[in-house]
Amino acid sequence: MYSLKISGTVVNPAPQTMQVTIQDIDAKATRDAQGLLHRDRVATKRKITLAFGALTVPECAKILGAVKSEFFIVDYLDPQDGNMRSGTFYVGDRTTPVYSFVDSVPVWKGLSFDLIEQ
Repeated sequence: MYSLKISGTVVNPAPQTMQVTIQDIDAKATRDAQGLLHRDRVATKRKITLAFGALTVPECAKILGAVKSEFFIVDYLDPQDGNMRSGTFYVGDRTTPVYSFVDSVPVWKGLSFDLIEQ
């Protein structure tokens, strides 16, 4: 079964969208006089962009709490490998717009952030 896990815990509710970006990390990239690219690729890393639908206050707090450490383990379905993969990640900026206040209770919608492989 495929599921997104952060620090061993399944992310629930699941994100509305999840996008995996495969990034090549170069130490140096230059072009010669003929315009040919010469690169020194040192690693290939993943960036996972997550966006959530409507969340209650406790759900939003739980998800944000899962990514508050400097680094954490993420288990995810990798599109290139076609299998579950585990890696050490950190979180980028976290955006949390308020969707509405229902009976004076805020509902978050559109929580989004990037998980970037270390």
